[in-house]
Amino acid sequence: MSKKRLVGLFTIAIVLGMASMALAAEGSGQGSGFGIFLGIALGCGFAIGAAALGTGIGMGNAVNGALQGTARNPEAGGKIMTTMIIGLALIESLCIYALVIAFMLLFKLPELNVILEKVL
Repeated sequence: MSKKRLVGLFTIAIVLGMASMALAAEGSGQGSGFGIFLGIALGCGFAIGAAALGTGIGMGNAVNGALQGTARNPEAGGKIMTTMIIGLALIESLCIYALVIAFMLLFKLPELNVILEKVL
């Protein structure tokens, strides 16, 4: 594994972990400062970005395989297209699940003016 990829994976893990730590701190009554707001907001943003990146790569590979299969056997194009569309819908559902989870986290955000009053 290249150094660039390893650093990227650690960065994503740390940023996505910030949201879960923020929710744990909020539930245990340890504080409701700016860190909770920042952790949830960054976690939501990076979760959607990572989900969109992963599903985009998966969809690209699926379409590539379907086009190559149709080019090699044009008579099977209809069956390949149907299977590809079902697969694309299943891949897209993963991104929609990430969006739903990000919205759930986003609605956990406290109001920004309340946080700024406590910080300042």
